[in-house]
Amino acid sequence: MLSFLELLDRATARWRKVPGPGRVLLVGAGPGSPDLLTVRAVAALQAADVVVHDQLVPGDIVALAPARARRIDVGKRKGRHSATQAEINALIVSQARAGRIVVRLKAGDPGVFGRVGEEIAALTDAGVAFEVIPGITAAVAAAADAGVPLTLRGVAPTVTFISAHGADGSSARGWSGLASEGGTLAIYMGKSAGALVRDRLVATGMDLATPVIAVENAGREQRRIIAGHVADLPSISERSDLDGPVVILAGPAMAVAEPRALSHQTAA
Repeated sequence: MLSFLELLDRATARWRKVPGPGRVLLVGAGPGSPDLLTVRAVAALQAADVVVHDQLVPGDIVALAPARARRIDVGKRKGRHSATQAEINALIVSQARAGRIVVRLKAGDPGVFGRVGEEIAALTDAGVAFEVIPGITAAVAAAADAGVPLTLRGVAPTVTFISAHGADGSSARGWSGLASEGGTLAIYMGKSAGALVRDRLVATGMDLATPVIAVENAGREQRRIIAGHVADLPSISERSDLDGPVVILAGPAMAVAEPRALSHQTAA
């Protein structure tokens, strides 16, 4: 039976032994806690020559790369982009073509609001080899923190991931029909749009009394859990003490553990 270190060494060696030009590893860093990284994600970081990382990825995760590895912060912050997507695409392509192992490190999972599709297209067009390494997305971590299921037999047969904001900062499209069949809605980037989210959910037919759980810093030690209802969503935007990323989970499945949610909070 392989030990953890043997497993990690084997995973790291898989990229070091590949001959030819460089490659890009599109890696999910998970919700931010290093112990929620996958073994393959850690191995990718330890094999990296270059780490191109988002702003939401904590420094102690970036630090898992070797000291020799170049670290490039391309994080997007509200109101300020340190690099455009086109610039990021060009960067990872050029670094890989120079024969380097490039880790494109993204918060959460690369395929959930991580723009990995645009990077895959750029790498494919450039003929650069790549691999996607999944990570725990924030909604999954938030549900685990709150002790609630995302789906529940006989209650919530579906879960839908949706962003409260479009790519250009405008309200997201595709909200129609979301309240049907009692499914769970996992709403990303909704902290500053509480009233808008409430109005859109009500417009789709969701009752104001539908239970909601909001989790700040999901998956991290300083996480906070707030239980309420759809009617309470505007109050999230009004709270000055919430300065971390917030995921909102809405739907009847949240009622399963709603009485426990408030006592399940972890202080900052």
